Amino acid sequence: MKKLLLATTAAALTATGAIAGGHISEVKIGIALGFTGPLDSLAPPMENGAKMAIDEINESGLFVDGATISSVSGDSTCVDAAAAVTTAERLITAEGINGLVGAMCSGATGAILTNVSIPNGMVQISPSATSPGLTTLEDNGLFYRFAPSDARQGELISEILNEKGIGSIALTYDNSDYGKGLADAIQSAFEASGGTVTLSAAHESAKADYSAEVGALASAGGDMLVVAGYADGGGAGIIQSTLDSGAFDAFFLPDGMISDTLSDAFGADLEGAIGTRPAAAGPGRDKFGEMAEAAGFDGNSSFAGEAYDAAAVMLLAMHKASSIDPADYNGEILGIANAPGETIGVGELARAIELINEGVEINYEGASSVELIGPGEAGGRYEELMIEGGDFKTVTFR
Repeated sequence: MKKLLLATTAAALTATGAIAGGHISEVKIGIALGFTGPLDSLAPPMENGAKMAIDEINESGLFVDGATISSVSGDSTCVDAAAAVTTAERLITAEGINGLVGAMCSGATGAILTNVSIPNGMVQISPSATSPGLTTLEDNGLFYRFAPSDARQGELISEILNEKGIGSIALTYDNSDYGKGLADAIQSAFEASGGTVTLSAAHESAKADYSAEVGALASAGGDMLVVAGYADGGGAGIIQSTLDSGAFDAFFLPDGMISDTLSDAFGADLEGAIGTRPAAAGPGRDKFGEMAEAAGFDGNSSFAGEAYDAAAVMLLAMHKASSIDPADYNGEILGIANAPGETIGVGELARAIELINEGVEINYEGASSVELIGPGEAGGRYEELMIEGGDFKTVTFR
């Protein structure tokens, strides 16, 4: 990800204005997620994950100057770039946020970054945007993501297909930055490994009838249908039409399709379907699940842990910088998120602040084993899943 010199702009000045005589009394974190659109079922657990990190730091009473942290949420949708930009503008200019967690989907994320975050000098951390195009987007050093690029997911899907003895696939993808980027990565990796893509075709997110799209895929044929879509949008429509017609009996479901709404609707008919999503095994994931359950939400929902991590890293960077000005704390994010340092897991944010106060370096791993392999880019691990007994079940982590 190309990094330019960080600009001092309107939002940075606004953030600085929240400090009276060097004393910080209130901090506000914006949360911009797709509460409506083709992946809306994932937004509430992600919002709850970010809020859980905020609550944990508030309860410690240790945040810089004893400041109180609050959050304000907005709907970035998944596919409406104009709505995403409007939401981000409101959060930054009207609500006066000091950092932005979001957006959820790649198109909305890129639109906000280009049109709002960069002009306003606002730090933006997406828990879930995966389009390879975001890697090379000029971002003035303001953008980070805690889910890995789909360039890697494409390679992983190809590896799994080869391991399963799948020689040919038909591929359909949501007509969005996310869908096109992932489909290109899958096709490139699979064909490079000797596989055949019989057809790669886009589908729209909100149609009443997908029989024409499924008919074209069926005519092309293949050992398996790969649906790089959204579980609450066109991807579900493709699945329904495919099941109705009997066009395919084997399915691969990348991360945008991994949702309880999909398994609840089709699980019994998708037995044996394979899926992948960014996720890390280990104590951080398990601890996050326990804390989320106690807080009343599903910690296993895709990207909920990454949202907790995004808010946590942003706030710890503010604390280390003793500033809520993005121009000040942005420079601390990479150090907080990477080794060397004392490892910080889920539920250990008070300990992290205490170590920072003592001058000890920390290595935040959190719920998703955070590691930034380049400026702003997540390394990331993946979970391989399979629908068994009507539900998504973990097969292994890669």
